[in-house]
Amino acid sequence: MAFDYLKRKKILLVDDEPELLNMVTSILENEGYTNIKTASTASEAIDACKNFKPELAVLDVMLPDGNGFDLLRELKRISDFPVLFLTARGEDEDKWTGFGRGADDYMVKPFLPKELTFRIMAILRRSYKNDAPLVILAESEIDFDRAEVRKAGDVLPLTAKEYEILSSLYRNAGKIVTIDTLCEAAWGDNPYGYENSLMAHIRRIREKIEADPSHPVSLVTIKGLGYKLILEE
Repeated sequence: MAFDYLKRKKILLVDDEPELLNMVTSILENEGYTNIKTASTASEAIDACKNFKPELAVLDVMLPDGNGFDLLRELKRISDFPVLFLTARGEDEDKWTGFGRGADDYMVKPFLPKELTFRIMAILRRSYKNDAPLVILAESEIDFDRAEVRKAGDVLPLTAKEYEILSSLYRNAGKIVTIDTLCEAAWGDNPYGYENSLMAHIRRIREKIEADPSHPVSLVTIKGLGYKLILEE
């Protein structure tokens, strides 16, 4: 998806279980997150907040030198960034306490890795929606936050498939993206047999982003391999 700029946000993980910290770090890194710091105590988290300056924190409630609710209050005094609680304490009273202290979401262990990454991305998208990139092409602009193309004064909405295809191309801007990769981005884990559909979507995308779709300069074909998205410098 076209939210790689969010995956560069600084994420602080706070938990006193080293195995869980390692697991969550691996989950996020596998999803493309690149800026992760861990802390195993409240004092370490406060130091990290001052030095690392996180843009999202994932907190446990139970810590060896305090609790996550009090820690959240301390962190908010230093900097106002979104917080997700990830804890074994699933009682309603704990959830209301967390939300009452300013948490953006609350998850209970054990958890599904995919749900965690979905919730983190949802928080980041809500919190940093104004940071979304405006991609400049030769004859148009792509606004991924609004899922639309702006060209010659017109605003052209992107369909879901067009959005996923352009997202994959944008992530690899200036590089060849294979047909199989684009089919997988748009149609999932079993992309075979969608080559003709991909060509039809590429044609419609060119109609939206190119001045002359028959002679594209931004979304070019690399014969026998795939396609390449060319950005303006």
